[in-house]
Amino acid sequence: MKKRLLAALMAGAMALSMTACGGSSSGEETQGSGDDSTATAGSYEVGVVQLVQHEALDAATQGFKDKLEELIQADGGTVDIQVNNASGDSANCTTIANDYISSGVDLIMANGTAALQAAQAGTVDIPILGTSITDYGTALGIDDWTGTTGTNISGTTDLAPLDGQAEMLQELFQDAANVGLLFCSAEPNSRYQIDTIKPILEGMGYTCTEYAFTDSNDVASVAQNAASNSDVIYIPTDNTAASCTEAIANVVIPAGVPVIAGEQGICSGCGVATLSIDYYELGEITAEMAYEILVNDANPGEMEVQSAPNFTEMYNAANAETLGVTIPEGYEAIEG
Repeated sequence: MKKRLLAALMAGAMALSMTACGGSSSGEETQGSGDDSTATAGSYEVGVVQLVQHEALDAATQGFKDKLEELIQADGGTVDIQVNNASGDSANCTTIANDYISSGVDLIMANGTAALQAAQAGTVDIPILGTSITDYGTALGIDDWTGTTGTNISGTTDLAPLDGQAEMLQELFQDAANVGLLFCSAEPNSRYQIDTIKPILEGMGYTCTEYAFTDSNDVASVAQNAASNSDVIYIPTDNTAASCTEAIANVVIPAGVPVIAGEQGICSGCGVATLSIDYYELGEITAEMAYEILVNDANPGEMEVQSAPNFTEMYNAANAETLGVTIPEGYEAIEG
């Protein structure tokens, strides 16, 4: 009797030991022995640091939250996603990122270049995914950018084809001579876009002049200068500009100067047309990468930065009508 009791206790202990080593923080045994692709989700904490509140970044964060919750819950797990907005202040990005690091989150999603740089400076251990980043080489200070970081960082890029945006400007404004390039000098992603598109436009025969503002305080005055000296203005995917579209619109619309925008949110606020991505979709792609890191132990340093799969020619019907700009067929009207 004692032998049978001892055997039963040993069997129970072995069963408990096997369950404890199942590889899932939810307590469920990992399915598919030796196959990470069938791992069961556990319980995770994710911190989102968003640089500033505006339409594009808001959509990327929402897409990330919705998709990651869907993927984790469908796999039997739970995820607590905390979102904090830095109100456009890089120092706030650092504070938020450090708070996440101190609390030991499982992953940080950095929405915007300054947010990514803050997370990069704070940890080399916690996985970091960026989104709404134009160029990772520029953002992370990597000179020989190859598509992967080799560190704890990966993510998604919101860079639309700049040559396509230049061709859009040429299609709509063939008779223009002077193009004003309006952007925030404090954003390296904007500088990258301006340095890329400027020679393309100059090769098309346009005279391009840069009009750089330092922050939201001088947006209106710099926009006024650009409008006074330009036939058309180009604004890249610039977070400060995106948060100040009303101020820009109050200058360029009365001046009768159309704006080609780098993304839908800016176009919706002050532009005429854009070749833009879907930021909600970009957030979803970022969430799929997060799932692979959290559940299947993917190494972010080996994950290639992903681009948006679709680009859409869009226009602002109200601004186009006000400025007398004829939009060709095939453009999609921005709703709202």
